[in-house]
Amino acid sequence: MVAFGKKLKERQIQEWEGYYINYKLMKKKVRQYAQQIEVGTQDRRHVLKDFSRMLDNQIEKIVLFLLEQQGLLASRIAELNEQQEALQKQPVISQISLLREAYREVGRDLLKLLFFIEINAIGLRKILKKVDKRFGYRFTDYYVKTRANHPYSQLQQVFKHVGLGAVVGAVSRNLHELQEHEGSYLSIYDQPALPFQDPVVDSMKAAVDRLTHSTNFLNFLAQHALIMQEELPTSDEPVDDQKYHFMSLILNLANTFLYMVNTYIIVPTADDYSMSLGAAATVCGIVIGSMAVAQVFSSVYFSAWSNKSYFRPLVFSSIVLFIGNAMYALAYDFNSIAVLLLGRLFCGLGSARAVNRRYISDCVPLKIRMQASAGFVSASALGMACGPALAGLLQTNFKIYKLTFNQDTLPGWVMSLAWLIYLVWLWISFKEPSHVTEESSTVQESTAEPVENDVLEKGLKQPLLLSSEDKRVTEDGDGEFDGSDEAPEEARVSATSIGSAYRLLTPSVKVQLVIYFMLKYAMEVLLSESSVITTYYFGWSTSSVAIFLACLGLTVLPVNIVVGSYISNMFEDRQILLASEIMVCVGILLSFHIISPYTVPQYVCSGLILFVSAEVLEGVNLSLLSRVMSSRLSRGTYNGGLLSTEAGTLARVVADGTITLAGYLGESKLLNVTLLPSLVICIASIVATCFTYNSLY
Repeated sequence: MVAFGKKLKERQIQEWEGYYINYKLMKKKVRQYAQQIEVGTQDRRHVLKDFSRMLDNQIEKIVLFLLEQQGLLASRIAELNEQQEALQKQPVISQISLLREAYREVGRDLLKLLFFIEINAIGLRKILKKVDKRFGYRFTDYYVKTRANHPYSQLQQVFKHVGLGAVVGAVSRNLHELQEHEGSYLSIYDQPALPFQDPVVDSMKAAVDRLTHSTNFLNFLAQHALIMQEELPTSDEPVDDQKYHFMSLILNLANTFLYMVNTYIIVPTADDYSMSLGAAATVCGIVIGSMAVAQVFSSVYFSAWSNKSYFRPLVFSSIVLFIGNAMYALAYDFNSIAVLLLGRLFCGLGSARAVNRRYISDCVPLKIRMQASAGFVSASALGMACGPALAGLLQTNFKIYKLTFNQDTLPGWVMSLAWLIYLVWLWISFKEPSHVTEESSTVQESTAEPVENDVLEKGLKQPLLLSSEDKRVTEDGDGEFDGSDEAPEEARVSATSIGSAYRLLTPSVKVQLVIYFMLKYAMEVLLSESSVITTYYFGWSTSSVAIFLACLGLTVLPVNIVVGSYISNMFEDRQILLASEIMVCVGILLSFHIISPYTVPQYVCSGLILFVSAEVLEGVNLSLLSRVMSSRLSRGTYNGGLLSTEAGTLARVVADGTITLAGYLGESKLLNVTLLPSLVICIASIVATCFTYNSLY
């Protein structure tokens, strides 16, 4: 990856060069201070005070220039307003066109100023993270708390872009009034519902949205999706992406929703279906897990296929899922467990989640990419809840000719029909984006990791988990190369195989993937064996199991709202990560059958603690994972998104296999035997997390 300092220099507006944050100088000073503290020639307290003064001077330089430019823009707008007043008395079409273009020119200059603020804010956030890492001290917390809320705060000018909203509003209002609306001048305040499309205004709004990043909740959801965005955008980035098509995005999200429904709709009835075919109830582990086994392979070829097309992979996915669900339903009348498993394997081969992520990353404009990423996560969560709920509604039994329709086969028939309808909709409405090539993916940056695009103030308060430096010139946690502003050429090349991608993983990234494996394993054990466990201990019906699983799925979005909007603002990501790991461990411990009788409240409460904690852990873990992963894993077929998907899928395969193997010991021992590996992996991940933090700080 090109060092941030070099990228910053390349994207500076040349005539403003002297007013940007001097990132290179400050980075050099941080290294010097760190060395002086290490050898004992400098007092830590003096260093922090001196560096605070240096930061204050840098911010003051930025803010004074910002105020000067705002004043110049305000003066130009005032002059144009006088001309507009004169034109209202004696309208001249040619003069109105010239005046409109003059306002647009002000808007374009305002865009430069917004870009100036943005890259300075990113540079400031990065240098604060570097100080925290080098000094081993919470300098960011001290600096933000003492500067952000002070009545004379200059930091607020950078992070809140104070006053610029008025300039944006002035340009937007006057451009709107200069439009011809049946010979009258209409105000945006009088008729706000009127559509107003002007490229400059759209660009300004996109720049402001990018600077403020909507809400913490949307950002938190977007991080679940592992969608990559450009960290340091270009000032002339086009707003209207020709590859974007709204209905295609909806179809992409519909595919995500249907696939999650398809995954979980069979969970409440898989044990009953297995027994009806002459197998043990615990064979449900293999039935459920066979879909994940196939997904291990489908993720790779779908990721590669999405380099060239989106429409064809989605069509192929729909056809394979239609066939797979039909085979799943027909297995009952064929009385064949082999047909049942083959049907689920086909369903796994149709997993197009890599395409879903890639489409959002490549084809959705930056200004709405976060909302689209949040939509991806919401569709997944909704599908996870709807799957079991739908299974609970399919409690009937009838025959049409020789085909049986009951609670076991109806999930297959319903999903076959759903995928057939989706295929027709896809064929009619999907628009293939133009110029989808492997080369463009390296520029656009594909589905690897979510961006470090936090709200800027939040980014200050949440330093990242940084990778260790084990080479003379190494890529540190924020993607820079210490010791030089030049990055090796090979650091810009994407991984070409799973092996080369794995070799790019730092110790901290490996820990994050272990955590991801653990939480997916624990969740899969809870969900997949729920029907067998509740039937054995409590005699629950299929409807009761479906309600329980649906309620668990419905907790996903509320939990993310609370964590994304509140908890993440109160605590560091690393603290939430460790706390949620411990709570997952507590949920596993409470689930063990040690004291008889095993009661419904114990199972439900422990399962709820485990599931909710794992959901919190997943969001925070992916957030941290996105920030410490190499930029070479942000594009190409073998990207960070694929690695994390494979880790989660393998966890599901191992968990479902464990359930089936444990079934040979008898249903009475199934619960404790399957929970034991979850507990061991969970404790190992907690130890690895603590060890990683201690080695880095």
